[in-house]
Amino acid sequence: MARLILVRHARTAETGIKLSGRIKGIPLSPAGRKEAAALAEALSAVQIAGIASSPMQRCLETAEAVRSMRGPSVKSRPDIVVDERLTEVEYGDWSGKELRKLMKDPLWSTVQRQPSAMTFPNGESLRAASARAVEAIREIDARFSDDETWLCASHGDIIKAIVADALGTPLDLFQRIAIDPASITVIRYSGERPTVVRVNLSAEGAAAGLADKPKRPSLLGRLRGECPGRASHVGDLEQPLVGRAIGDQRGLSRGGLA
Repeated sequence: MARLILVRHARTAETGIKLSGRIKGIPLSPAGRKEAAALAEALSAVQIAGIASSPMQRCLETAEAVRSMRGPSVKSRPDIVVDERLTEVEYGDWSGKELRKLMKDPLWSTVQRQPSAMTFPNGESLRAASARAVEAIREIDARFSDDETWLCASHGDIIKAIVADALGTPLDLFQRIAIDPASITVIRYSGERPTVVRVNLSAEGAAAGLADKPKRPSLLGRLRGECPGRASHVGDLEQPLVGRAIGDQRGLSRGGLA
């Protein structure tokens, strides 16, 4: 069991406007490429043992940005492994439609209030999408050791479902979790249960978390008058979620379809 960094793809020209779903040929927008570059820089010093990705172009471009920008202290540059189970929800007839129009559909209320009961017209159920994604994450994570970190690039609703599972939260409450484009979510799968370490952290927040910080000396060290040293650059991403502010305070919200 290892530490997982979940990354939602950066923005496309349709993000927040249309429900892209599994429509092919949608690349990152110019703004999205900048987001992906900032994300890659924030993670450039993290030792990443493996990278998994949705097959959608926007996720692959985001994952490649991280893979290609490795700092001088990083030993490996793993290949991107595509897993179909990490792909976007099959929204069926809703795919490619404007969100403002979909919000008027009677089924929109089901998506928001009881997503476990939602099957998209000629598409996939959110319950099935959640099950396949969680299965993939746990299966892939088991391939890594406790001291390794791996990265997964996927989609908003998929990442929300993975976070809900890790928190032990019913799928019907997963819309309370916000996952923004190019955001970072950290989960550690070890021991008896997963630990959600960070949710919806921005690249700026991750960069601050990855910066070297003074290491607090032990009680004995303080009694001896020892001076603080320097901490590991990945230490802040290991701090527990509960009881702390989450990056730029974007951890939980009432958001709709991601």
